[in-house]
Amino acid sequence: KDNGKMVIGYTIYEPMNYMEDGKLTGFDTEFAEAVCEKLGVTPEFVEINWDNKFVALKSKQIDCIWNGMTITDEVKANCNVSKAYVKNAQVVVMKKDKIDEYKDAESLKGLKFTAEAGSAGEAAIKEAGLDDNYIENKAQTDALLAVVGGQADACVIDITMAKSMTAEGTSYEDLAYSIELTTEEYGIGFRKDSNVTAEVDKVIDELVADGTMQELAEKYGLNLAF
Repeated sequence: KDNGKMVIGYTIYEPMNYMEDGKLTGFDTEFAEAVCEKLGVTPEFVEINWDNKFVALKSKQIDCIWNGMTITDEVKANCNVSKAYVKNAQVVVMKKDKIDEYKDAESLKGLKFTAEAGSAGEAAIKEAGLDDNYIENKAQTDALLAVVGGQADACVIDITMAKSMTAEGTSYEDLAYSIELTTEEYGIGFRKDSNVTAEVDKVIDELVADGTMQELAEKYGLNLAF
């Protein structure tokens, strides 16, 4: 509050944070703006390298990680985490004409997989034992492009992104998603020594009560964790 702003670390991840007509928008973007308004500070969005998100947080390059971040033991070890606000899943995305050939995780073994480095998708691939031919990418969008270009057979990304990026009329309409490898929830990460988390949780309760969260969830096609 003394700085008059909250520096928010994000990556391009539709529908959470993405560019539209030259302006950053998305569920998390609008959510953060609503929280900051109630806190009386200005949101300042800074694009980060997701694989180095905890370094950016601890070194005070950013005040928080607010970008559809899955709540994991690793996240809780490195951050103070807000209450969960969105339900998510890690899903397998591949060429639409191949999707029906695979019914479960076991049937996917031997395929060349990719995901964003340091992401929940990467963790899901490893946990399912699908990393024999794994290659990492810098972003979830790069993982999608690798499948389109044939550098990988499949990628694992958030279902929230898969829904919006593989729909008819998108750049990835030849792709589809099917198998859920994991289910999870999103939270906001603050520094361990920060007292902001409790204040943000109070504001989240207010935004749930006044209908703002449900309105945003409906606008962006997400399921709330409340």
